[in-house]
Amino acid sequence: MAKERILVVDDEHDILELIAYNLEKEGYVVESVRTGEHALASARTRVPDAVILDLMLPGLDGVEVCRRLKADPSTRHVPVVMLTAKSEDTDVVSGLEVGADDYVTKPFSPKVLIARLRAVLRRTREAGEETSPDSTVRIHDLEIDVQRHAVRCAGIQLELSATEFAVLEVLARNAGWVFSRAKIIDAVKGSDYPVTERSVDVQILGLRRKLGTHGEMIETVRGVGYRLRAE
Repeated sequence: MAKERILVVDDEHDILELIAYNLEKEGYVVESVRTGEHALASARTRVPDAVILDLMLPGLDGVEVCRRLKADPSTRHVPVVMLTAKSEDTDVVSGLEVGADDYVTKPFSPKVLIARLRAVLRRTREAGEETSPDSTVRIHDLEIDVQRHAVRCAGIQLELSATEFAVLEVLARNAGWVFSRAKIIDAVKGSDYPVTERSVDVQILGLRRKLGTHGEMIETVRGVGYRLRAE
């Protein structure tokens, strides 16, 4: 079986070569580009199975590239692993807010990067293989169409990032149950996902804002986490 095709985006030639060499050694098909503009053009011409995307790029930066990939229906499902030279929470959160699936900080171990890549590819495959009769979740004035990746609230279509959608789906399918930040991360990304709990608060704030007057449906349980009101 043919290995997955990986689009690698970094403006540093040495890093591109390092990543490409290690991926190809593992049997992946690699396309390397050095700008955000070229990354978008490549992804639209031939949709990759995953993207390894540097945060700091000339022109369009990695956050904007990720935002556009996740906004395009043809590439929305493609997992994105972001590379960043910084490890501050703000850099991680900015990527997660626009739908990045994982991140690795520079300098990095090629083995760690490949392990993270395999993990997001596995989660994407497993999500695609899942067939559930409950493809639409309805609660209160919310209607979540999982197959179409669409959310309507009181009849109004909402524009959610991939991560916001996943968090809302988890809370809606388990309305009334309290989820700690750690459990939300596990449910959305898997227990091996290295992300600060602070980023969950960012996703919740974004959801409440987009839900408008219905944002109060997502309740904060002080000292524990969050839940979607069941009644």
